[in-house]
Amino acid sequence: MDEQGVAMGGTSDDTVPEAAPREPILAPEPHENPGDGLRRDRLMAALALMAGLGLLLATPFALRAGSPFFLPLTASLVIAIALVPLLEWLERRGAPAPLAALICVFLFLVVANAALASIVVPAWQWMQRLPESIPRIQQNLEPLIRFYAHLEHFVNRTLTSFAAAPVSQPQMIAAAAPPTSLLDLFTTSAPSALIEMFFAILVIYFFLSGWTRLRRNAITSRASFGGAMATARVIQDVVDDTSAYLGTITLINVTLGLIVAAALWMLGMPTPLMWGGIVTLLNYIPYIGPVMAALLLALGGLMSFGDIGVALLPAAIMIVAHLIEANAVTPLIVGHRLTISPLLILVSLSFWGWVWGTPGALLAVPLLIIIQTVLNAAGKPDIAGFLFEHGTLVSDPSEHRAHRQKSRDLSG
Repeated sequence: MDEQGVAMGGTSDDTVPEAAPREPILAPEPHENPGDGLRRDRLMAALALMAGLGLLLATPFALRAGSPFFLPLTASLVIAIALVPLLEWLERRGAPAPLAALICVFLFLVVANAALASIVVPAWQWMQRLPESIPRIQQNLEPLIRFYAHLEHFVNRTLTSFAAAPVSQPQMIAAAAPPTSLLDLFTTSAPSALIEMFFAILVIYFFLSGWTRLRRNAITSRASFGGAMATARVIQDVVDDTSAYLGTITLINVTLGLIVAAALWMLGMPTPLMWGGIVTLLNYIPYIGPVMAALLLALGGLMSFGDIGVALLPAAIMIVAHLIEANAVTPLIVGHRLTISPLLILVSLSFWGWVWGTPGALLAVPLLIIIQTVLNAAGKPDIAGFLFEHGTLVSDPSEHRAHRQKSRDLSG
């Protein structure tokens, strides 16, 4: 009876506890959507990408339009970076930073002006001799013209057929006469050139005089020890690679120029040092520079010698010396440390040559080395992740993980 009462009344200690009440599911407030943050980040990523692409496309045109400012600034920074090892060597021997910077600038100006003087003055004399040397050039090229006589006949027949059609009279356009002397050229182009040169010299001096303080501030301003070490590594790599490349290539080019000058002197060609300087200068431009030097030497040979075989010998000497230098000497000295892709060199050469002409072509490889060194040390941006995931603008990725978890809970 008792057992039955217990079973029916349910007053025993073995009673089953009631289930805990479930928390009510709270619907998201009307003004809060879990995907708003993700959409905002994607919108910011798209806007940042469009702004970056616009800036990237506009930069070359800005550099080209502002070449009187950007060209001397860029050239002076590259030269200053190349002079940093000499500056540090002087500072280690007790020279104050301003004095060491002044010595570096003075030595650079002495070498640069001596090189330019040995090239510009004789080259102007050659330009003045060019009109009176045209008959000799035509006489030297006469065997080649006879060799291609059939091509000449074809061209004449083609011109005759075109001449049968009515020919419009060309309009005479008055053009300013070129300067007749080096003094006229100097007086017409000197003011802007002197201002740009003075600006570049000041940039080199102030960059070198404040180099130690600038590097210290760049390193100590980093928030973490790892960031400071990465900044120090980037700065040191840029200085080492740029100075090593320019120093090594300068030594190789000067040696090549002296060898070509000695060969031309033995051949009896006038002003061999000028031609050696031209070879040295143009050899800084990859691929195109040696071709231009060979063409100029061929023109100089045609102006100097009466026999076509001897006239083309200076260009042949230049080509042979460059092939030996480019395929044996430079790879042996430079090695693999400063090896750059030929495709990147061509792209950089065409880009900077289009932006700044011949000075841009001279700066193409040093600028490529600086940019490549910075990118290798600093890393490349993840554009794909920036667009199609959360993007680098997200400050707290855990916030989006919480949004996704909350949305899954609500849907479940």
